[in-house]
Amino acid sequence: MLYSFRRCPYAIRARLALRYAGVKVILREVALRRKPACMLAISPKGTVPVLVLDEASCAARVIDESIDIMYWALGQNDPDGWLSMDEEIANTWIRKNDEQFKPWLDRYKYPERGAPFSAGDARQHCERFLTELEQSLRLQPHVCSRQASIVDFALYPFVRQFAFVDRDWFLSSEYVAVNRWLQAWLESPLFSAVMDRYAPWQPGDAVTLF
Repeated sequence: MLYSFRRCPYAIRARLALRYAGVKVILREVALRRKPACMLAISPKGTVPVLVLDEASCAARVIDESIDIMYWALGQNDPDGWLSMDEEIANTWIRKNDEQFKPWLDRYKYPERGAPFSAGDARQHCERFLTELEQSLRLQPHVCSRQASIVDFALYPFVRQFAFVDRDWFLSSEYVAVNRWLQAWLESPLFSAVMDRYAPWQPGDAVTLF
Protein backbone atom coordinates (compact mmCIF):
# COMPACT_ATOMS: atom_id res chain seq x y z
CA MET A 1 0.00 0.00 0.00
CA LEU A 2 1.33 3.40 -0.96
CA TYR A 3 0.28 6.68 0.66
CA SER A 4 1.07 9.36 -1.88
CA PHE A 5 0.38 12.94 -2.98
CA ARG A 6 0.29 13.63 -6.70
CA ARG A 7 2.46 16.76 -6.85
CA CYS A 8 5.02 15.91 -4.16
CA PRO A 9 8.40 15.30 -5.85
CA TYR A 10 9.33 12.70 -3.24
CA ALA A 11 6.12 10.80 -3.97
CA ILE A 12 6.60 11.21 -7.72
CA ARG A 13 9.99 9.55 -7.66
CA ALA A 14 8.66 6.69 -5.56
CA ARG A 15 5.80 6.15 -8.01
CA LEU A 16 8.21 6.30 -10.95
CA ALA A 17 10.29 3.48 -9.49
CA LEU A 18 7.28 1.35 -8.57
CA ARG A 19 5.69 1.73 -12.01
CA TYR A 20 8.99 1.10 -13.81
CA ALA A 21 9.61 -2.03 -11.73
CA GLY A 22 6.09 -3.30 -12.38
CA VAL A 23 5.28 -3.45 -8.68
CA LYS A 24 1.52 -3.19 -8.15
CA VAL A 25 0.36 -1.42 -5.01
CA ILE A 26 -2.85 -0.13 -3.50
CA LEU A 27 -2.74 3.64 -3.82
CA ARG A 28 -4.10 6.03 -1.23
CA GLU A 29 -3.94 9.66 -2.32
CA VAL A 30 -3.44 11.89 0.71
CA ALA A 31 -4.87 15.33 1.33
CA LEU A 32 -1.95 16.96 3.12
CA ARG A 33 -4.19 19.09 5.32
CA ARG A 34 -6.18 16.04 6.41
CA LYS A 35 -3.66 13.25 6.71
CA PRO A 36 -5.24 9.86 7.44
CA ALA A 37 -4.92 8.71 11.02
CA CYS A 38 -3.89 5.25 9.82
CA MET A 39 -0.94 6.74 7.92
CA LEU A 40 0.17 8.80 10.91
CA ALA A 41 -0.06 5.72 13.12
CA ILE A 42 2.47 3.82 11.01
CA SER A 43 4.64 6.82 10.05
CA PRO A 44 4.35 9.57 12.67
CA LYS A 45 6.55 12.00 10.72
CA GLY A 46 3.49 12.55 8.55
CA THR A 47 5.14 12.94 5.15
CA VAL A 48 4.57 11.08 1.91
CA PRO A 49 5.38 8.70 0.39
CA VAL A 50 4.78 5.83 2.78
CA LEU A 51 4.93 2.26 1.49
CA VAL A 52 3.44 -0.53 3.61
CA LEU A 53 4.51 -4.07 2.71
CA ASP A 54 2.76 -7.26 3.80
CA GLU A 55 0.23 -5.21 5.71
CA ALA A 56 -1.95 -8.20 6.55
CA SER A 57 0.87 -10.21 8.10
CA CYS A 58 2.73 -9.94 11.37
CA ALA A 59 5.83 -9.19 9.30
CA ALA A 60 4.48 -5.88 8.01
CA ARG A 61 7.19 -3.44 6.98
CA VAL A 62 6.96 0.33 6.51
CA ILE A 63 9.27 2.26 4.18
CA ASP A 64 8.72 6.00 4.53
CA GLU A 65 11.73 7.49 2.76
CA SER A 66 11.28 7.97 -0.98
CA ILE A 67 14.79 6.94 -1.95
CA ASP A 68 14.44 3.75 0.11
CA ILE A 69 11.21 2.99 -1.75
CA MET A 70 13.06 3.47 -5.03
CA TYR A 71 15.85 1.12 -4.05
CA TRP A 72 13.36 -1.45 -2.74
CA ALA A 73 11.34 -1.36 -5.98
CA LEU A 74 14.44 -1.70 -8.14
CA GLY A 75 15.52 -4.62 -5.99
CA GLN A 76 12.35 -6.39 -7.12
CA ASN A 77 12.84 -5.69 -10.82
CA ASP A 78 15.25 -3.47 -12.76
CA PRO A 79 14.78 -4.29 -16.47
CA ASP A 80 16.76 -1.35 -17.88
CA GLY A 81 19.55 -1.35 -15.32
CA TRP A 82 18.78 1.78 -13.31
CA LEU A 83 21.15 0.44 -10.67
CA SER A 84 23.94 -0.42 -13.12
CA MET A 85 26.17 2.38 -11.92
CA ASP A 86 28.48 3.32 -9.07
CA GLU A 87 26.31 3.47 -5.95
CA GLU A 88 28.56 6.04 -4.27
CA ILE A 89 28.26 8.41 -7.24
CA ALA A 90 24.49 7.90 -7.31
CA ASN A 91 24.11 8.64 -3.63
CA THR A 92 26.33 11.73 -3.88
CA TRP A 93 24.04 13.24 -6.53
CA ILE A 94 20.92 12.32 -4.58
CA ARG A 95 22.28 13.80 -1.33
CA LYS A 96 23.14 17.05 -3.14
CA ASN A 97 19.59 17.19 -4.46
CA ASP A 98 17.88 16.35 -1.20
CA GLU A 99 20.14 18.19 1.26
CA GLN A 100 21.36 21.22 -0.72
CA PHE A 101 19.04 21.90 -3.66
CA LYS A 102 15.65 21.05 -2.11
CA PRO A 103 15.84 23.39 0.93
CA TRP A 104 16.61 26.34 -1.34
CA LEU A 105 13.97 25.20 -3.81
CA ASP A 106 11.39 25.45 -1.02
CA ARG A 107 12.51 29.01 -0.26
CA TYR A 108 12.35 29.86 -3.96
CA LYS A 109 8.88 28.41 -4.44
CA TYR A 110 7.52 29.77 -1.16
CA PRO A 111 9.46 33.02 -0.54
CA GLU A 112 7.14 33.95 2.32
CA ARG A 113 8.62 31.00 4.24
CA GLY A 114 12.21 31.79 3.38
CA ALA A 115 12.81 35.07 5.23
CA PRO A 116 15.27 36.74 5.39
CA PHE A 117 16.07 35.38 1.91
CA SER A 118 14.27 36.68 -1.17
CA ALA A 119 13.11 34.44 -4.03
CA GLY A 120 16.05 35.80 -6.03
CA ASP A 121 18.51 34.84 -3.31
CA ALA A 122 17.03 31.36 -3.13
CA ARG A 123 17.18 30.91 -6.89
CA GLN A 124 20.86 31.83 -6.92
CA HIS A 125 21.53 29.12 -4.35
CA CYS A 126 19.53 26.62 -6.43
CA GLU A 127 21.60 27.51 -9.45
CA ARG A 128 24.75 26.13 -7.85
CA PHE A 129 23.23 22.67 -8.18
CA LEU A 130 21.75 23.38 -11.62
CA THR A 131 25.14 24.54 -12.92
CA GLU A 132 26.71 21.26 -11.83
CA LEU A 133 23.83 19.35 -13.42
CA GLU A 134 24.18 21.35 -16.64
CA GLN A 135 27.89 20.57 -16.85
CA SER A 136 27.21 16.85 -16.50
CA LEU A 137 24.37 16.82 -19.02
CA ARG A 138 26.44 18.65 -21.63
CA LEU A 139 28.79 15.67 -21.64
CA GLN A 140 26.20 12.90 -21.81
CA PRO A 141 22.44 12.46 -22.24
CA HIS A 142 21.83 11.40 -18.63
CA VAL A 143 23.22 12.64 -15.35
CA CYS A 144 25.82 9.97 -14.74
CA SER A 145 26.38 8.30 -18.11
CA ARG A 146 24.85 7.59 -21.49
CA GLN A 147 22.39 5.27 -19.76
CA ALA A 148 19.51 6.45 -17.59
CA SER A 149 19.88 5.53 -13.94
CA ILE A 150 18.16 5.91 -10.60
CA VAL A 151 19.81 9.34 -10.35
CA ASP A 152 17.83 10.78 -13.27
CA PHE A 153 14.52 9.65 -11.82
CA ALA A 154 15.41 10.68 -8.28
CA LEU A 155 16.32 14.21 -9.43
CA TYR A 156 13.99 15.26 -12.19
CA PRO A 157 10.78 15.62 -10.11
CA PHE A 158 12.63 18.30 -8.11
CA VAL A 159 14.06 20.04 -11.16
CA ARG A 160 10.54 19.99 -12.58
CA GLN A 161 9.28 21.75 -9.47
CA PHE A 162 12.01 24.36 -9.80
CA ALA A 163 11.30 24.91 -13.50
CA PHE A 164 7.60 25.50 -12.92
CA VAL A 165 8.13 28.32 -10.41
CA ASP A 166 9.05 30.65 -13.29
CA ARG A 167 8.70 28.64 -16.47
CA ASP A 168 9.54 31.50 -18.84
CA TRP A 169 12.77 32.31 -17.01
CA PHE A 170 13.81 28.67 -16.91
CA LEU A 171 13.17 28.08 -20.61
CA SER A 172 15.24 31.12 -21.53
CA SER A 173 18.03 30.39 -19.05
CA GLU A 174 21.53 29.11 -19.73
CA TYR A 175 20.51 25.62 -18.60
CA VAL A 176 19.98 24.31 -22.13
CA ALA A 177 21.04 20.73 -21.41
CA VAL A 178 18.98 20.58 -18.22
CA ASN A 179 15.95 21.87 -20.14
CA ARG A 180 16.40 19.23 -22.82
CA TRP A 181 16.86 16.45 -20.25
CA LEU A 182 13.87 17.54 -18.20
CA GLN A 183 11.57 17.94 -21.20
CA ALA A 184 12.40 14.45 -22.45
CA TRP A 185 11.32 12.95 -19.13
CA LEU A 186 8.19 15.09 -18.88
CA GLU A 187 7.10 13.81 -22.29
CA SER A 188 7.82 10.18 -21.45
CA PRO A 189 5.05 7.57 -21.09
CA LEU A 190 6.43 6.64 -17.66
CA PHE A 191 5.95 10.15 -16.29
CA SER A 192 2.45 10.42 -17.76
CA ALA A 193 1.53 7.09 -16.17
CA VAL A 194 2.40 8.22 -12.64
CA MET A 195 0.65 11.59 -12.80
CA ASP A 196 -3.00 10.52 -13.03
CA ARG A 197 -5.30 12.39 -10.68
CA TYR A 198 -7.04 10.63 -7.80
CA ALA A 199 -9.47 11.89 -5.20
CA PRO A 200 -8.07 11.93 -1.64
CA TRP A 201 -8.62 8.57 0.01
CA GLN A 202 -11.12 8.20 2.82
CA PRO A 203 -11.90 5.12 4.94
CA GLY A 204 -14.48 3.00 3.18
CA ASP A 205 -13.41 4.01 -0.34
CA ALA A 206 -12.99 1.37 -3.03
CA VAL A 207 -9.48 0.04 -3.56
CA THR A 208 -7.38 1.92 -6.14
CA LEU A 209 -4.64 -0.14 -7.77
CA PHE A 210 -1.56 1.61 -9.06
